[in-house]
Amino acid sequence: MDHKQMMVSWIEEGTLTIPQLLLTNYHTLGLNESEFVLLLQVYGQMEKGNYFPTPEELSEHMSISPEYCSSILRKLMQQHFLTIEEGLSPEGILFERYSLTPLWEKLADFMMQESKNKQLQKSMEEEADIYSVFEQEFGRPLSPLECETLAMWLDQDEHNSTIIKAALREAVISGKLNFRYIDRILFEWKKNGVKTIEDARNQSQKFRAHQKNPAHQDQSSPKRKSVPFYNWLEQ
Repeated sequence: MDHKQMMVSWIEEGTLTIPQLLLTNYHTLGLNESEFVLLLQVYGQMEKGNYFPTPEELSEHMSISPEYCSSILRKLMQQHFLTIEEGLSPEGILFERYSLTPLWEKLADFMMQESKNKQLQKSMEEEADIYSVFEQEFGRPLSPLECETLAMWLDQDEHNSTIIKAALREAVISGKLNFRYIDRILFEWKKNGVKTIEDARNQSQKFRAHQKNPAHQDQSSPKRKSVPFYNWLEQ
């Protein structure tokens, strides 16, 4: 066989695409090396059009006996990595075939759980960071009541850490660095649908523009003692 024929033969043999996530996490899914390779052999046979390869056919490409191959197949089906489906051919003949759908479903569940775990880890790191940011701005450790208030903003009021930090910066800019003032900012932002830094920036600019234009106020009304806590909320 010349090189050209060898190349054609190699191409006609086909290729097998294996998800990188499966390759690097099969052990996490509960598969050992023999089980994983056997699943790949089933997958490869199916890609060639042999949807129900026998243990003998599979073991030909592995270093295990047909008997051991058969026992692994049973185990894979018991553990819901592999299943056998029935169908009818166009001629009305009943046939069986392997399905790797359970394996792909397990892999999809793994991906979703990994994503949740990463998001949870990120949230925990952000929450830990926000306590440090507040202590740096206040120049002291937070009191138990202040820590409880921060936890309430995160868990009960469902403010994300980015918005809380933005409210803290707004309090610093306004020269009113206290938790009560920050709480009112967060309350007002939530009431006005503020969910992003850009929303918060627009809301703050709108407020300051309003503060610079007191024409709407009744100049004849008697002056009242200003209450700094409410200044940000004057609209």
